[in-house]
Amino acid sequence: MQHTADPTFYRSPAAAIAAPGETLAYVAAFDPRGVKHDAIAVVDCDASSDSFGRVVGWSELPTAGNELHHFGWNACSSALCHEGHGENGALERRYLVVPGIRSSRTYILDTKPDPRQPQVARTIEPEELASKAGYSRPHTVHCGPGGIFMSNLGGANGDDGPGGVALIDHDTFEVTGAWETDRGDQFLAYDVWWHLNDDVAITSEWGTPAMIEGGLNPEDLLGRRFGHHLDFWSLSGGKLIQRIDLGDEHQMVLELRPAHNPQKRWGFVGVVISVEDLSASVWLWHRDGDGWAAKKVITIAAEPADESELPPALKPFGAVPPLISDIDLSVDDRWLYVSCWGTGELKQYDVSDPHNPRETGSVRLGGVVGREPHPAAPELALAGGPQMVEISRDGRRVYFTNSLYAAWDEVFYPNGVGAWMARVDADPDGGGMTVDPRFFPHGDDFRGLRVHQTRLQGGDASSDSYCFVE
Repeated sequence: MQHTADPTFYRSPAAAIAAPGETLAYVAAFDPRGVKHDAIAVVDCDASSDSFGRVVGWSELPTAGNELHHFGWNACSSALCHEGHGENGALERRYLVVPGIRSSRTYILDTKPDPRQPQVARTIEPEELASKAGYSRPHTVHCGPGGIFMSNLGGANGDDGPGGVALIDHDTFEVTGAWETDRGDQFLAYDVWWHLNDDVAITSEWGTPAMIEGGLNPEDLLGRRFGHHLDFWSLSGGKLIQRIDLGDEHQMVLELRPAHNPQKRWGFVGVVISVEDLSASVWLWHRDGDGWAAKKVITIAAEPADESELPPALKPFGAVPPLISDIDLSVDDRWLYVSCWGTGELKQYDVSDPHNPRETGSVRLGGVVGREPHPAAPELALAGGPQMVEISRDGRRVYFTNSLYAAWDEVFYPNGVGAWMARVDADPDGGGMTVDPRFFPHGDDFRGLRVHQTRLQGGDASSDSYCFVE
């Protein structure tokens, strides 16, 4: 096994939890109009700092119209599992790999010279992604075995599928090809994650670019055309080995969160909406004999509302769907956080028994109807809601941003969602959480851009996979 000097490569979940906490957060910021240049905002997370909760760095990209999405690190703790990731311990968690879901352009940003001012080191143009891997509309980045894995929604032409995973070289950041060798019936794509010790990868499903880029088409939703499968693969071979249909009423199977303990063979996935009753749900996948099984373990009901308070898309239903847009699992595998972007609620569940989650906490900010304000600005009615969620490695801090996807923001929030970011303080021992009243970058802090995903300096709960238990 190759050794590395990077202290942010953790042998086990316990080592990650015990490591020093984050002091900076990197936040994807974009202009939904495609006029202003997109950027990575850097936010101070050190509660003892005079600039706590403020934007302290800003890395503007050379272009606009990218709609930055689920970016990730070039390398992380999974490097400890594998040979050949560099020589003489040179590999380090240094570069942010930042895909633009609209432009199909991916930027590589170097954080090492100045962590508060990441600099563009390389650009992967859409032509390279299309010609070498056959994909477009990059969505999610994970540092992993044999390269950087980047999921994509579209095929080479940018409108249709199949979507899938492109591999990027750890050192040169060149696209090396498509990961899949036999995709079987898989066509739609979204997220990708894995169980390293089992050599198993899991992918989820949203829709093709043509289905999402113009906003939410009710005919696609009610026609049950969005993804409703979990797909299981050979991680090393890129071959589909099993598909699980959750039922076509369960539309949009999105964020995958496998257990961090490499000996555990289970994980959670969020489903945005049921077309039967507007509820949202969380499903548990787990090992079942020689294969895999999945079952619904959390159901969150839609909330009735007066028609006058609803956007046009929801008036016929007289209710606000929760719209689970993200879930995140703490590094100790005990706490699951569920963002309900429609109702403006972040829920906390104790998943010590993953088959029987128990709700232990809730906070509300924003929401289609509630527009719950932040304690730092009680006069400000918030649009959007808890969306992309990121948990500190020790489980004591939970960060979230409020924009889902530009073309869909206006469907549910016709006047726009603005831009804001919040943090809650959580109790990793007994459960419960409260909104941090001091942490609220918003509005002009983000220079007129919207904010989507967050990564924490030194790693976080959704960007690392671990090789050992001790």
